[in-house]
Amino acid sequence: MIAGMAVPGGLLRFFLPKEAPEPEQLSIAHAGDILPVTFVRSARARRVSLRVDVARRRILLTAPLRMARGTAVGFANAQAGWIAARLKRLPQRRPFVDGAEVPLFGVPHRVRHRADRRGTVWREDGEIHVAGQAEHLPRRLRDWLTAELRGELVPLVHAKAGRVERPVKRISLRDSRSRWGSCGPDGGLSFSWRLVFAPPPVLDYLVAHEVAHLVHLNHSARFWSLAEALCDGPMAEPRAWLRANGETLLQYG
Repeated sequence: MIAGMAVPGGLLRFFLPKEAPEPEQLSIAHAGDILPVTFVRSARARRVSLRVDVARRRILLTAPLRMARGTAVGFANAQAGWIAARLKRLPQRRPFVDGAEVPLFGVPHRVRHRADRRGTVWREDGEIHVAGQAEHLPRRLRDWLTAELRGELVPLVHAKAGRVERPVKRISLRDSRSRWGSCGPDGGLSFSWRLVFAPPPVLDYLVAHEVAHLVHLNHSARFWSLAEALCDGPMAEPRAWLRANGETLLQYG
């Protein structure tokens, strides 16, 4: 957007609004270690803050656009102990490789690379077999896992949406980094493909949650009452599981 300002003589002077600079990688010293911190500026920020970005395994230092860089960096230095502790608590990455263990709907399965077979993925006796060349294994496994989730998710969504007599415009699967599901004002639902790793009651709860948003686009008491009614079991248990274990779903792949 271009903004304008009136000047003497009736002319207009146009200028571009100030934009946030690109993220900057900082090195914070603490107890003999160098801690990596990503420094970002935000037009919406009113104060400097630190937060953990679990999905990207990083610490974010966020500051308002006009705050002096030294002020923001000084804040990070003062919180070096907090940063070090949070970095140590980040879950380890679990790449898709031969021999890796992944929880398919909460049940552990071992990944087996099958170089002797071509272009297919199948499950057998607690193992997920991925054929083809090794470099294609991560993509093929993720595609297969996404298809497995869709096969469980789509009928569940339509069944619950039918109970509230609301249409579902579309169902999409994404690698969302900040939420497990969302409901758009147009009736489109989106879910994280990583829910394929969660136990079935967690998937059921999240579908109930988003379908309830088709009726109530808020988190009012009526929304929570409907979400609970749409769950096939108690809602408290899968919510507690997500709070305790949700970060581990971001480890895989």
